[in-house]
Amino acid sequence: MLFVIFIFGRHMYTIIDIETTGGNSKSDKITEIAVYVHDGIQIVDEFVSLVNPERRIPYHITELTGIDNAMVEDAPKFYEVAKKIIELTEGNIFVAHNVGFDYNFIKSEFKSLGFDFSRKKLCTVKMSRMFIPGRRSYSLGKLCKDLEIPLSNRHRASGDALATVKLFEHLLALDGNKTINVKGKTLSLPSHLNSGVDQGLIKELPEVTGVYYFYNEFQEIIYIGKSKNIRSRILAHLNNFDTQKAIEMRNQIANITFEETGSELISLLKESEEIKRHKPYYNRALVKTGFSHGVYTEFLLDGYIHFKAGKLSKKMEPLAIFTSINEAKSFLRRLIDQYELCPKLMGLENTSGHCINYLMDKCKGACAGQENSDSYNERALQAIRSVEYQHYNFFIIDKGRNEKERSVVKIEKGRYGGYGFTDASIVKQGVENLRNCIQKSNDNKDIQQIINGYLKRKKVEGIITF
Repeated sequence: MLFVIFIFGRHMYTIIDIETTGGNSKSDKITEIAVYVHDGIQIVDEFVSLVNPERRIPYHITELTGIDNAMVEDAPKFYEVAKKIIELTEGNIFVAHNVGFDYNFIKSEFKSLGFDFSRKKLCTVKMSRMFIPGRRSYSLGKLCKDLEIPLSNRHRASGDALATVKLFEHLLALDGNKTINVKGKTLSLPSHLNSGVDQGLIKELPEVTGVYYFYNEFQEIIYIGKSKNIRSRILAHLNNFDTQKAIEMRNQIANITFEETGSELISLLKESEEIKRHKPYYNRALVKTGFSHGVYTEFLLDGYIHFKAGKLSKKMEPLAIFTSINEAKSFLRRLIDQYELCPKLMGLENTSGHCINYLMDKCKGACAGQENSDSYNERALQAIRSVEYQHYNFFIIDKGRNEKERSVVKIEKGRYGGYGFTDASIVKQGVENLRNCIQKSNDNKDIQQIINGYLKRKKVEGIITF
């Protein structure tokens, strides 16, 4: 019952263990949590607490964990430790021993507070099977016994978490080639692939930005993706055994092609266009390509600008459109984080009193009338403007596929016109020369969001208005 968070680049880990009132994340609750922050060498911080589950602890659970009702009576409730958990996990990868169990409990606890807790997951059982194959059991107790890892205070959060620290350190030591990535897979050359896949091609995959294509034995495109590192991303696919869909796609791959784009923005635009054009089976299975939902704004009698996510309607003009309600809500959460907006006024919470962000000092109190509407609406308008292009007519200039080349994206009359590549020396020779390199493409809300999002997150070489 534990988590390991791998903070890639800084080599920091957060190991969490929980104890619960039972095995059902929808009806049972957390009774204890332990957190150990690890810098790759040693523990640098820790947080351990009992948690009041606000219900009776069954006798057989007390027999297993030693935690009884009297022990948790005066312990903090989950919402009182929620802020600490968010701070320790935000933006990081959760790794768990049997990850589904622990992750679902944490997610369920936050859901009861009106907060959508979402993190990438990684399983230490799978990591152990990768680096320590052939064991009869991969339970924490059995692994610790076989590897002579001390495991005291079993079935208590701190005891299990500290044992997992040692287990994870052992796995890192076994990973002599440093091949563990943030998803817990290796980027070694895969084995047992479809016989149609050219192993020589895989060995020569370049570490460049671009778009890649997977084909089946009938030379039909079954998946299209993009990456800043084509080699790394394709090898991750070929070593992916996480889900049945991933394994099924892997087994069907008979050929691989790719196209270098140089610019990450071009790869995003090309991927979007190619998926819409070819509609590969595994892109359809994993990501809906049709827009069905939107985000809307309205000014209500309370004086505040409100947002909401819902199905597309001919009667209302959406601020932005999405392929699913979850995608639309994720967009709203990004606006909440970026502009300090209120989840209740964004249509994501329907609770009385303050929102959960107010309890965690992330909301100024508009949900309870403690922030005046003028102040709040100023930030809401900034969020609305962030979805629109900053200029009416402009070219985006970014790096190309080599040092002498530049990529060019055209926006004219507020609409996307396409992209192309040109010699770096031509960029300074005028707008007409830039027009000549553009391959015309269709505009849509998806493209608009890609471009706007990219310009806000990344630096490009230049913007030329006309």
